[in-house]
Amino acid sequence: MLAEEKDTLNQELNEQTNEPEGTENEAPIEEVFAEAEAEAGTDEGSTVAELTAAKAKIAELEGKLEEEENRIYRLQADFENSRRRARLDLEASEKYRAQSLISDLLPAIDNFERALQMEAENEQAKSILQGMEMVYRSLLEAIKKEGAEQIEAVGKEFDPHLHQAVMQVEDENFDSNIVVEEFQKGYKLKDRVIRPSMVKVNQ
Repeated sequence: MLAEEKDTLNQELNEQTNEPEGTENEAPIEEVFAEAEAEAGTDEGSTVAELTAAKAKIAELEGKLEEEENRIYRLQADFENSRRRARLDLEASEKYRAQSLISDLLPAIDNFERALQMEAENEQAKSILQGMEMVYRSLLEAIKKEGAEQIEAVGKEFDPHLHQAVMQVEDENFDSNIVVEEFQKGYKLKDRVIRPSMVKVNQ
């Protein structure tokens, strides 16, 4: 009896041992592969999303960088323009520094010229006129040293930048548009007209 039970157990054990390998583990292995593929798909989708977000952030930062660079270029250009204007203003101020003083002296020079046109009736008057002429010439020399000079007018072609026509005449002795008489001398400081000449022009 014991021998029969022992044979039965051995037979059952042999049947279990002879079952094809992997039969019981087939389903779990497929599930593991499916889960791995699902996880891989999830990781790939996450990576694409992160890459897209990173590219968008890079584009945004590049745009901000370009905007800041343009702003810096504009500031540099404004600074250069301001510095150039300041330099030109300084040069002009230095070049025409005596303009105000010369402008203030012109009425006095005009008065000297009118006084010197008077006829001296005696020696005392002649001495006074000679003294006035010396002062007049000293004033002209002083403003000449600062770069001021009288504008030539009589016999010259009328130039609206240098002359101010207050009368017109018809004189056969002069060509058309020629200054025939000067009423008040004009002056210029270097290349800038301080006061145009008041003239009579031939038609």
